[in-house]
Amino acid sequence: MKTQARVVVIGGGIGGCSALYHLTQEGWQDVVLVERDELTSGTTWHSAAQVTNFGANQVMIGLKSHSIRLYKELADDPDYPINYHHATGGLRLAATQDHLDGYRHFISLAKGMGVDFELLDPAECKRRHPLITTDSLLGALWDPLDGDIDPAQLCQALARRARKAGAEVYRHTPVTDLTQQANGEWIVHTDKGDIRCEMVVNAGGYRCNEIGAMMDVELPVASMEHQYLLTEPIPEIAALDFRVPLLRCPTDDFYSRQEKQGLLVGFYEQGCKTWGLDGIDPNFTNALCPDDLDRCIDTMEGTFRRLPCLTAAGIHSVINGPITYTPDGLPLVGKIPGKRNAWCITGLRAGLGEGGGHGWLLAQMMVQGEACYDTWPLDPRRFTRHATVDYTAVKAVEDYQNEFRFHMPHEYRPAGRKMKTTPLYSALEELGAAFGVVNGWERALYFKPNPDFEERHSFRFNNTFDVVAEEVRAVQNAVGIMEVSGFNRYEIMGEGLDDWLDGIVCSRLPARSGKVSLTYLLNEQGNIKAEATIARLGSGRVWYGSAAAAEYHDLDWLRERLPSDGSIRITNLTDDFTILVVAGPRSRDVLRGAAPGTDWSPQGFPWLSVRPVAIGADEVMAMSVSFSGECAWELHVPNEKLSVVFARLWEAGKAHGMKPFGLYATESMRLEKGFRHWKADLITEYNPLESALDRFVLQDKDFIGKAALERMAAAGPRRCFASMTIDTAVSPAQPGDSVLSDGKVVGSVTSAGWGHRLEENIALAFVDPPLAWQGSRLDVEILGERVPARVGEICRYDPAFKRVRG
Repeated sequence: MKTQARVVVIGGGIGGCSALYHLTQEGWQDVVLVERDELTSGTTWHSAAQVTNFGANQVMIGLKSHSIRLYKELADDPDYPINYHHATGGLRLAATQDHLDGYRHFISLAKGMGVDFELLDPAECKRRHPLITTDSLLGALWDPLDGDIDPAQLCQALARRARKAGAEVYRHTPVTDLTQQANGEWIVHTDKGDIRCEMVVNAGGYRCNEIGAMMDVELPVASMEHQYLLTEPIPEIAALDFRVPLLRCPTDDFYSRQEKQGLLVGFYEQGCKTWGLDGIDPNFTNALCPDDLDRCIDTMEGTFRRLPCLTAAGIHSVINGPITYTPDGLPLVGKIPGKRNAWCITGLRAGLGEGGGHGWLLAQMMVQGEACYDTWPLDPRRFTRHATVDYTAVKAVEDYQNEFRFHMPHEYRPAGRKMKTTPLYSALEELGAAFGVVNGWERALYFKPNPDFEERHSFRFNNTFDVVAEEVRAVQNAVGIMEVSGFNRYEIMGEGLDDWLDGIVCSRLPARSGKVSLTYLLNEQGNIKAEATIARLGSGRVWYGSAAAAEYHDLDWLRERLPSDGSIRITNLTDDFTILVVAGPRSRDVLRGAAPGTDWSPQGFPWLSVRPVAIGADEVMAMSVSFSGECAWELHVPNEKLSVVFARLWEAGKAHGMKPFGLYATESMRLEKGFRHWKADLITEYNPLESALDRFVLQDKDFIGKAALERMAAAGPRRCFASMTIDTAVSPAQPGDSVLSDGKVVGSVTSAGWGHRLEENIALAFVDPPLAWQGSRLDVEILGERVPARVGEICRYDPAFKRVRG
């Protein structure tokens, strides 16, 4: 066995085998996989092994498409063919208008990734799958490339190719401990000796937290028991001359596919069960849980109504095994938060169908520094300290119960709520706040007009439309107040801070104490990595602020680039402060009443300034910045003072018609201003020039990614950022919807919604460069319709920024 390697992958399921293979494809041969038992002996071996193109975002579609191409190539390898029923086709059934709307959105989203789905009517569903009934059926989404694969053969084929490229695989080699050296290298201790490596990958499946414990990490991964049955041969199937398509049903919570001359039928029962939370038997390998079909009876009844042939079919066998979940159902593929040279590929709920793509993206991240797609939907750092295993288990149950029920726009499900609240939560609730979640933090979305009001989630404009319009009008014409919980905030101090920061950001830093700048950080490829507000508080001291979701992401990025001499220190203050935003033309009047000791005039407290101010007896940090496009301040308040400061502001605001406003209103206003949303409009697939942020790039200094940016500038833009007005008042666009010209996909929507001040349906998008000019006529595919759109100014509301300076 080797004692030295570049990478050690721990775990021999689909995640580990795919990562190993793709690392060799990226040119790294000195890589090793260690597996405690046999390859595929965890979850992989009992997988139902469905391979679909369907995904809820473009990244997932892209990695699934890669998996399908790779698996087809492996199946066609004459030296080592594997069993892959490629392009059998699959139906996702629809029984409600919401199902149909969702599928129409996914069709539009998939087009941008070169994937073609189709919406079928009930008669065509019956023609393609003659065993189903069409009672209560409105149609189905058709995936022509849906299929299934032999899981063990797939992993063996990947391992075989990796070995041929120079990798080594050590079976029956349990990892006993992990030790990180001062230089960042790891020692992987096994029962057969130690392996020193530059990087380690946790691909441990349902044992990933046993591996995590060896590096003092708890990953948000929990397992659920999942059952499917295999039938005896069914005469109706034996009589057909084609394989029946795969079925997935969001109403009756089942899936099915053909298995020989019978069916494999799986259930997502409401009375589901977690697994392994109290520890996993060391001898649980190539093993299953006891059969328990009784808890699936309700689900089975609906399944039998849709597939009547099952009522006469015998059961050949029942499989009940653990599958892994994360809090949002998407996998963990990427850097392990807070650890150097440590990666993971785990939480693969649908691992076989997606695993080829997961390993592909992970290998790109490890070798190249970034992947071809922005991998934030997979990034382990999207979860922070609230995401314990216990929390994950609660969310896993919820996700399991809704397996085929996709999230509706703005739907925040109830499990695991109130994990992060501020002292103001109850007061906002009394004012009628309806809450959503941002990185675990409860944040007000809008304020209910009456206690019985409930949002009706839809892909169309819904009953919150007029509620949000009222909040926007209050901010535009008078003054509003909003709590921004969880805003990411670091205090950075030390000798040489200016020079270090100047090399980290591509933008201009605030020139003097008391000033604020919006800055951008690029990766080594010259694309956008982060957006940060830098507030200079004094000599050698700044506050770095960014999106709440970016907390662990940005902290890792900055700490990895700190001087090795310890001269600069970063302190995370995210949990210590909450922002109160006071916005609108009367905001200065409110602040004069609440804090009369401060000069709030445009001359005394100009735009992009920061200073401590006293509100009553309490000191807060005030910044004159605006995400709404109105005259506004962010008041960064210590949490222990939050309720008192809010009460004082609320009292001062009564005379000026102050109203609370939420995230929906802010979203509407920022779209009108063309302000970007991190990981929607700001992604690692585009550089700041393509993102229309060239004014924030200083070419007369050195910064990370500058050389790559210069090369891309010389080559010309791949796509350009644009703002469009859409000619419909029925539905907003959704992220990922396709932008078309003459019927051809020329771009994708990044974010969208109604601009209530302009009374326009707005969509932000990246489109092909020749079509990004103002006045360009395009279409956006929304809910199956091609809706006319016109490109306009990115900043559509107050482009001279007169109101912000007001």
